[in-house]
Amino acid sequence: MKTVRLGVAGLGHVGCGLIELVARQAELRLPGKVEVVGVSARSRTRNRPVDIGGYRWFDDAATLAEDPDVDVFVELMGGSDGPAKFAVETALKAGKPVVTANKALIAMHGQALEDLAQAQDVDLMFEAAVAGGVPVVRVLRDSLTGVTIRRVTGILNGTCNFLTTEMLRTGRAYEDVLDEAQRLGYAEADPTLDVSGLDAAHKAAILASIAFTADLDFDKVSVAGVDTIEVLDLVLADRLGLRIKLITEGLLSEEGVVCRVAPMALPFDHPLARVDGSLNTVRVEGTPLGAVTLTGPGAGAGPTASAVMGDISKLFSPTARSPFGRADHHVRRVFVDAAPGERSAFFLRVKLSDKPGALASLSEALAAQNVSVDKLLQDSADESGASPVAIVTHVCSRGDMQTAADHVAALSSTIGAPQLIPIDSIG
Repeated sequence: MKTVRLGVAGLGHVGCGLIELVARQAELRLPGKVEVVGVSARSRTRNRPVDIGGYRWFDDAATLAEDPDVDVFVELMGGSDGPAKFAVETALKAGKPVVTANKALIAMHGQALEDLAQAQDVDLMFEAAVAGGVPVVRVLRDSLTGVTIRRVTGILNGTCNFLTTEMLRTGRAYEDVLDEAQRLGYAEADPTLDVSGLDAAHKAAILASIAFTADLDFDKVSVAGVDTIEVLDLVLADRLGLRIKLITEGLLSEEGVVCRVAPMALPFDHPLARVDGSLNTVRVEGTPLGAVTLTGPGAGAGPTASAVMGDISKLFSPTARSPFGRADHHVRRVFVDAAPGERSAFFLRVKLSDKPGALASLSEALAAQNVSVDKLLQDSADESGASPVAIVTHVCSRGDMQTAADHVAALSSTIGAPQLIPIDSIG
């Protein structure tokens, strides 16, 4: 029976979860035996839920990566640069396959790491970098090779999905629900990476690169988070038959691959509208497939460690295939900015002064940019004198809608910043 010897760098939740899986591998369906021969982390003496006393300790992850006893280097340290990047590069240059859960590393440097892996004819595996226990990387790269993919959308940050779900369910403010998410372990002490949309953007870029055979260029990814979403937005959208979610999107345009992360309003019958709490979901649309949706736990020690072990199991029979599923004959596409002429309907929330002509001036500002109203909902003014108005527009160009929203924001009757969210009509 073949044995694969691991060097594991990073002993946080996922690293310890992997050690636990190795300890009970007799229960798993692995094609051989896995052995940990060395570990590395920031602190050797930190209290951990697993015993690492029987493994060789390495103060430097790169030294572990090139150790002759290591067959496969497993990078679970995190961070797009610094020790993680250097250790992965060291392993690849030494001709060792690498398994990583580091989405930031792959999103920022995946192109260069792919070139290095292929030059050394070794595998670079990163299933755990996207959607935790949901095997979407392998599905896109391997299982859907017979599909011409048009669009990949998803909910790829459980923290943001928990926030919007709980704010709508309870009516509590963003800050209050964020505090709860931190207590429950759904959000980090510093939640900026999650709520800003950057975490989801790393994952979206990786999926778009695989789906569309595109050279990954993270600078072209458009990113917005949920930190500006108010309970009022969620409630008014709900009354208009919509759910607001942080959605990742990759789609193929005539110019290239558009990749973005932003809040979107989804009709109740949309497949992603029904995904609540901390789950992750990815929806792939293409020909002749139609659409397929994958849902599951997107984070946590167990799901992510299981994805790491899944990649390790593939290395019992390594193929040294392109990490992003490319072949020499494939057309290499590029990431591009979204065109202003792209069209959709929009959800617009405005707070207006409670005075004559305010609603009329709002309508005129929209009409001046060829934006027409499909549905309108107006509530009575609150104690501050602001009257909330929610509008669903007919389909129009993004450029016209943004110009109209800018004009609305400049109206003397507008209080605060309007909220503008595109509507995804795919059901």
